[in-house]
Amino acid sequence: MTLNIYQIDSFSQGLFKGNPAAVIILDSWLDDSLMQNIAIENNLSETAFLIPLGSAHYSIRWFSPICEVDFCGHATLAAAHLLFSQQPTLHKLQFSTSQVGDLLARRAEGGLIEMDFPIHEPSLQPIPSALLDGLSIKPLEILRNQQAYFAVYDQQADVEAVEIDEALIKTLAPYDVVVTAKGKQYDFVSRYFWPANGGYEDPVTGSAYAGLTPFWAKRLNKTTLLAYQASARGGVLHCTLNKQSVTVAGHATTYMQGTLFV
Repeated sequence: MTLNIYQIDSFSQGLFKGNPAAVIILDSWLDDSLMQNIAIENNLSETAFLIPLGSAHYSIRWFSPICEVDFCGHATLAAAHLLFSQQPTLHKLQFSTSQVGDLLARRAEGGLIEMDFPIHEPSLQPIPSALLDGLSIKPLEILRNQQAYFAVYDQQADVEAVEIDEALIKTLAPYDVVVTAKGKQYDFVSRYFWPANGGYEDPVTGSAYAGLTPFWAKRLNKTTLLAYQASARGGVLHCTLNKQSVTVAGHATTYMQGTLFV
């Protein structure tokens, strides 16, 4: 069996920045074990698998090199970028998921692609000692949503400098860890650590902004925010808090097209 595969840098206007994702369009789902092995072989944060349900409607699943994940923003952006590139007259897309419902994507001005995500606002929760011991810099406060713990810092420099004890942070599974602070050039900055579900640090994590956007919208008293994920590759995200959803927008760039033989 041969499959077409595309590798796309999400949340970047050029190559070698943002977060790379693989996208594979299928006629029907492969065995879960095969999709997992493909993701392991790709060794990217996520590989997105799509099945067409209509001309602008797709079912989507995401696999990291470790496991299938419930929600992935940057690979959804990569999939939308690919489909919009293949179908120039298409302006809106619907992605159906098993865990977070339907995700909508649409073309926007300046080459941006907008995606509508559910609101996953973090709240105060009991703080495990492994989290406090696993961060090299003590945060001001810690919250949690269904995806991750949110460690809030006083300044951007703390977010840029913090390191994790990978073994301790891994024990927080199934939760990952977001570190965040008010930004200098941007409204806020963040980094994302996920050793239990994907790797040490994710370059740009679109799904995290379903929680970061409502959090910072309240703190900064504004509904439209410009965010930066301060990883080594880095990525810029345009975020808007709506009444019933979060809109996350970014650019994407195709890096590679190839053929898999499986």
